[in-house]
Formats: sequence, structure tokens, C-alpha cells
Amino acid sequence: MDVPSLGHNIGSPTSPCEGGMIKNLSLEAIQLCERDGSKSQDSGIAEMEELPVPQNIKINNITCDSFKICWDMDPKSRDRITHYFIDLNKKENKNSNKFKHKDVPTKLVAKAVPLPMTVRGHWFLSPRTEYTVAVQTASKQSDGDYAVSEWSQTMEFCTADYSTVHLTQLLEKAEVIAGRMLTFSVFYRNQHKEYFDQAREAQGNRMLPSVKDNSGSHGSPISGKLEGIVFSCNTEFNTGKPAQDSPYGQYRFQAAAEALFNPDTNLYFGDFYCMYTAYHYVILVLAPRGSAGDHFCKERLPALDVADNRFLTCRREDDGRLAFRHAQDVILEVIYTEPVDLVLGTLAEISGHQLMSLSTVNAKKDPSCKTCNISVGR
Repeated sequence: MDVPSLGHNIGSPTSPCEGGMIKNLSLEAIQLCERDGSKSQDSGIAEMEELPVPQNIKINNITCDSFKICWDMDPKSRDRITHYFIDLNKKENKNSNKFKHKDVPTKLVAKAVPLPMTVRGHWFLSPRTEYTVAVQTASKQSDGDYAVSEWSQTMEFCTADYSTVHLTQLLEKAEVIAGRMLTFSVFYRNQHKEYFDQAREAQGNRMLPSVKDNSGSHGSPISGKLEGIVFSCNTEFNTGKPAQDSPYGQYRFQAAAEALFNPDTNLYFGDFYCMYTAYHYVILVLAPRGSAGDHFCKERLPALDVADNRFLTCRREDDGRLAFRHAQDVILEVIYTEPVDLVLGTLAEISGHQLMSLSTVNAKKDPSCKTCNISVGR
């Protein structure tokens, strides 16, 4: 069962606040505050026979914005318990963004429903995030005060990635702004000269897949997990060719589109995001059918029809040749999951500028953008 009224962060009536204690609390007027780890000496809490401390807490069915929680309960005390107080906090992270506002502890109040109980809410749960949780049992008295147990043992858990349901929601939002389709003929990858020297001298003349960085949606199931090589395919509207500027390096490898994308390749939607700018990015994955990357994506990402989607298509024309098109109004980041031999294309220095401000390496998604966010943790 879902926790019934978690629209706000609610302080536990047993939690001592900074500079004083909460007095004469009711469920309708609970404030947010820190707890000291055990029972409060709050005079607003009624004295009565001790309530049982939750034991053997179990957390399961974890998603990106919900979890189920249950614990052992003394049957004799069950009738006296009217509420549960849940203290939920993000686990301390020494590498957290120091410019982000401090995360406020979340105190949840729920009626004593049968266990297990589902705790759900994207306003206080984010995907791929470690949390601590502790529980009290409580009994609401006739005067509005509470009798409470001591806090349970503190448990830790980590929320999950976006599911295919959430990714499909992102996909549908991306389709709205993708724009018309433009023809293209090559995939290209920009890097520094040293990158390609390494590929030639130490990697058998091949570019090798590497683990995707943490750019994009925080809940993306491919960040830090999927191995691949990132290519571009966007072209300039007026020339039909790749732009000469790049944030990634002055050397460009480019290969005919059909070398990486053909009827034997599966295509998956990976993410949709922006970086506090007007530009929006769509991450797609190209995986040769039956490859390790293909198996990874099949379990986690929405598959796209290679010949009919709003982002990247490969269609066989009447004359038998393959024709390729990309969406005009989004920037595509195409991850190819297998090694790529440099003999499949050409390598040359480009004449444009290196626009570092456009780099998406480990770029954080704008959580306030209504175009590319969905109603789960960002």
C-alpha cells in the first residue's frame, strides 16, 4: 500500500529540533527537524506502556522512486499502534555537488497499514541514490499527542535505475521535439591525436568500447554500465555535412553510415536530456544483433524500429541502396557497442574550433527543464 499523504517533508514528532523541542504536536502541524537517534524527551509525547521497536527490517521491491518496507511486529502490540514514523535520509556523499542545496532529512508519517508498506514519491526519492532509513511505531492519543517507540536500527539501501516504462516516457517527450528528418551518410567521432595514436599502436588499429560516463539523466541504466564508442551523425542544415567545430578534439574519424548501421543492427533509445541550455540531446545505442551490447540493451532499453522512428533511420530504397536520416532538432549521441577498425573509415584533422563549452562529458541534466524531465527522480 502506498504511504497515503507524503506530499511534504514531515518531521517526526519525536525528533528534537535545533534550538529546542517540538511541543504539543498534532499530525497536521509536524515540522521538519533532525532526530537524535532514540526516544525524544518531548513533553508533547504521552507516557504509556512502551511500544515495540521495529525489528528485522527488510527492504525490497526497490524502484527508482519507491520501495517496500516491512519488519517483525509483536502481535500483542499491533492493536495499539496507529502510525509509523519513517526517517529517510540520503547517505552522506563526500563527492556530492558542493553548490547544490543541502538535502533536507525527510520524516514521513503513515497510518499503521498492514505490512509490507510501499513508500513512494519522486519528490524525496531519486534514482541510483543511497539512502538510510529508520522506523518508529507510534500511538496517537485522544489529545493529539503520540506515544512512540525507540527508533529502529538504521538500514541502508540504494534506489534503482529508470525502468523501460520510465525510459518510454522520456522517449515520447523526445519525439515531440525531434523535428523533421535530414539525410546523412557518415558517422563521425572527434578526439585528440593521442587517442588515435593509441588505437593504432596499442589496440590493433581499433577503437575500443569504454564504459559510458555519467552524463544525462541520473536514472539512466546505461551510465557507468554500458560499454561503447560514442559517434555523432548530425549534419548542418545548409551543407548537409558534419560541422567543422567540435568540443572533443581536432581529429575526426568518419565511416560510411552502413558500416555501423544496417539491417543487422538493433537500435535502442537510451536517454533524453539538456544541460541548462536550449540544446537537447538524445542518446541512442547501435548494437549488432546478438552481441553482448545487444543482450544488455534488450533487458533495459526501449527498442526502436530501425526503419521507422523519429530519431535515426536506415531504410532500403527501391534501387536496393540504404538511405539514412537523422532528426534535425535534437543532437544525437550514438553509442556503438563493438570495437571499430580504423580501416573502415578515414582520419583527418578538422579546420574548426574546439568548443569546450559544448562538451557533454559527465554533463549533469537540468532537473528543472519541463521538456526533458518526467515525474520520477531526475
